[in-house]
Amino acid sequence: MTPNQPRVRVRVPAKVNVQLSVGPARPDGFHDLANVFLAVGLYDEITATPAETLRITCEGPDAGQVPLDHTNLAARAALTLAARHHIPPAVHLHITKDIPVAGGMAGGSADGAGALLACDRLWGLNSPRAELLDICAELGSDVPFSLLGGAALGTGRGEHLTPLPVGAPFSWVFAVADGGLSTPKVFQEFDRLTAGTPVPPPTANPALLTALSTGDPTALAATLTHSNDLQPAALTLRPSLTATLAAGTEAGALAALISGSGPTTAFLAKSPEAAADLAQALLTSGTCRTARVATSPAEGATVVEHTAEG
Repeated sequence: MTPNQPRVRVRVPAKVNVQLSVGPARPDGFHDLANVFLAVGLYDEITATPAETLRITCEGPDAGQVPLDHTNLAARAALTLAARHHIPPAVHLHITKDIPVAGGMAGGSADGAGALLACDRLWGLNSPRAELLDICAELGSDVPFSLLGGAALGTGRGEHLTPLPVGAPFSWVFAVADGGLSTPKVFQEFDRLTAGTPVPPPTANPALLTALSTGDPTALAATLTHSNDLQPAALTLRPSLTATLAAGTEAGALAALISGSGPTTAFLAKSPEAAADLAQALLTSGTCRTARVATSPAEGATVVEHTAEG
């Protein structure tokens, strides 16, 4: 990058699903969901600068696992936006990773949303939020929430969002496992485990929504048992996560669950201080690769730097 080159840097958060209610498989292969998202303060950053052609680079933990071709959601975001406006996708997107890769925290979706906003500003399009959300829904089920942030109920396959009030910050610890879990494989395992049994339509838990709105961690914890319908499938595919969940519970977590399709495990703590102690206990337990402390809710994709050509 030359010193006077324009650049746009966007920060975008991870997410945790405090409820993931999964309906039966639809004819298109997707599942209807009642997906209560919380954005959490672990962030990737996407920096967009002009280039002769679309190029993706990445740095940070597990950057070697991030695809740098057009399968990356950041690349797909740039291509989709450029095609809509009949302009070339001439941009270099540099991803600074801090969200666990393939960890059930929507890191790839975050990069897609961040790249979309970064390209939109770099190219001077200033698209309406509704258009950006529409493109996000094309890219993937979790991408719209990565743009929106905060807290929201996702329905359909998760892309139809209703913002939710949150009364106070919540403290979390995220235990990162070695290796990832494929979301499609986890859904396939869900289908296998539920074959031959009725799967009810997914609905949001009213008690959970009330706990969010009042900001009461103890009340929220009481609603998190069995709140993730994908958890049994994730545990079948990765039985070692049972030990991580047990270690967090024994160390005083108010609640323990798998984040989305896993394999990251999420632990609700009563305070930031309790979260710090819990993270240390999880590291000491040897049941996870690392443990990260974060609070929720967090802002969605946000432009943190916009430098015009000088």
